Amino acid sequence: MNKLIFFILFLAISLLYVLDVNKLLGEKFTFFNHIKEFYINKVIVISNFTERYFNQAQTIEELKQENEKLKEYRLLYESKEQKLTDLINSIKKLKPIHEKLTQVRVLSYVEFDDFTKVWLDKQKLDDKIAGLVIDDYAAGIVVKKDNKALALLNGNEKSNYAVYIGENKAPGITHSIKKSKFIVAKYIPIWIDIKIGDEVITSGMDNIFFKGLKVGKVVSINKMADMQEAVIEPYAKVLKRRFFYIYKAKPLPKPKKEENKKELLKKESKK
Repeated sequence: MNKLIFFILFLAISLLYVLDVNKLLGEKFTFFNHIKEFYINKVIVISNFTERYFNQAQTIEELKQENEKLKEYRLLYESKEQKLTDLINSIKKLKPIHEKLTQVRVLSYVEFDDFTKVWLDKQKLDDKIAGLVIDDYAAGIVVKKDNKALALLNGNEKSNYAVYIGENKAPGITHSIKKSKFIVAKYIPIWIDIKIGDEVITSGMDNIFFKGLKVGKVVSINKMADMQEAVIEPYAKVLKRRFFYIYKAKPLPKPKKEENKKELLKKESKK
């Protein structure tokens, strides 16, 4: 019985295919075309809706991720903006530094067997020791010789200036190390803790440099009975430079009160 029913259905479908009943129904009964068109349109609408829905879901997820990133950037921006504001406010509170930087050019070596002494293209008429600067780093000192500017670079035995080492601001004086790219800070008090990696800056206590100019980093420490020394790798690459800056502090303006006193004394002396 089942086989008979299956055979009849198979025969009916085959006849419909052979006789192209679908085309015949479409020509004789147009409402079948309307049903097909309605069905196709609905399928397209549903398909488009489904596609838009999934696309929107993906877009919403992407927007959420972008929004999270924007929140992070906003927090970072606000943090940096606050730090910048704090820095500007702290700078405004600082007293003005009376200083002068003059660019100079290297003319030549003083001696061919010593690369740490060079002549600069500038006259020097005063005997005051000046600081030598490159790239915001301390590079040495400038002294007077034959009314000319003589630069004693880091590594020269006479290039000595005052520094602070590390967070504890341990004081020291720079000296040279023969045939080495390193310099050494001597006379550091033994009771002040310093460590390898500490940054070394100028202290300004010698009136050669201002306080805070970077010098280098500590690479080793030598402790003695009553003092300690710190070997420093300087930041400034002095042997390759043809231009430097000479730092010279400007004279501080005299207080108005003193000027007024002098004017009063002059007036009284005239009387």
